[in-house]
Amino acid sequence: QAQLVESGGGLVQPGGSLTLSCAVPGFSLDTHVIGWFRQAPGKEREKVSCIDSSSEINEFKYYVDSVKGRFTVSRDNAKNKVYLQMTGLTEDDTAVYYCATDCDPDYVDSWGPGTQVTVSS
Repeated sequence: QAQLVESGGGLVQPGGSLTLSCAVPGFSLDTHVIGWFRQAPGKEREKVSCIDSSSEINEFKYYVDSVKGRFTVSRDNAKNKVYLQMTGLTEDDTAVYYCATDCDPDYVDSWGPGTQVTVSS
């Protein structure tokens, strides 16, 4: 079972940027899907982005509509890390962000502990 650890969260002003990292040691990123989810206080968990590099033809990336054009997901196989670059942050992006071993939460077998992102002036 993969052990995921998120990092990079913090406090940022509206309009600011953060890049989250998801370390997945010993896990082959080029054959597995990694998902980014978030959960704000009092709200349900939301799927934010996914990256699926398991296809030999092309890499699939998913973004929820509210972050399209602002967030970018990427991976570094050599470092076994997946990144979520977040720009144009708003208060609505405030949440605990989690990475996980699937894009469908029903099939996730490992979740990271989460990293807090707070957008506030």
